[in-house]
Amino acid sequence: MDLLPAQEAAKIYHTNYVRNSRAIGVMWAVFTICFVIITVVVFIQPYWIGDGVDTPQAGYFGLFHYCIGNALTSELVCKGSILDFASIPSPAFRTAMFFVGTSMLLIVGTMVSFSLFFFCNAGNVYKICAWMQLASAALMVMGCMIYPDGWDAPEVKRMCGQKTDKYSLGNCTVRWAYILAIISILDALLLAFLSFTLGNRQDKLLPDEFQVQGAAENP
Repeated sequence: MDLLPAQEAAKIYHTNYVRNSRAIGVMWAVFTICFVIITVVVFIQPYWIGDGVDTPQAGYFGLFHYCIGNALTSELVCKGSILDFASIPSPAFRTAMFFVGTSMLLIVGTMVSFSLFFFCNAGNVYKICAWMQLASAALMVMGCMIYPDGWDAPEVKRMCGQKTDKYSLGNCTVRWAYILAIISILDALLLAFLSFTLGNRQDKLLPDEFQVQGAAENP
């Protein structure tokens, strides 16, 4: 039996709805993978703050690794390891490293969760990923807010000058990794919003088939 005109329109709408949802889902997945790369770079790169024109020493600091110029030889002496907490110059840096590292692991977990699309309801998977991305954004906010609390460390003052204090960089400047971390917060929030939207769209998908319920429906 042929479909009714209203059912034909509904079938077309359903087809376009599914196609658009899949296209947006692919875009969301690609942006999530890009976000994973961003968070990994933010975590490992030691360019959160660095020397300026008037700094006593050249150098730069990351979450756990840093390099400061030698006053005699002008060569950079690098220290700090993720496996050696004692080598990280400030408790605030260690705390920030924990928050940013956990944020990175959550986003990596989101990418791993892509495999759940083969076994679980797509709407539920999107919502799980959304909560993980939202938590990642919150942790990144914590890391970015706590990091400047460690700027009063002796090693930072040796590079940036004695006017350096908590939340005051003195003669130093904010470098690109710190700026990228702040941008990544907005990225995570947008991805979480898109993921929630996709999850809700999956819940509202129409049935795949539109069958005539009975001859009584046909005038």
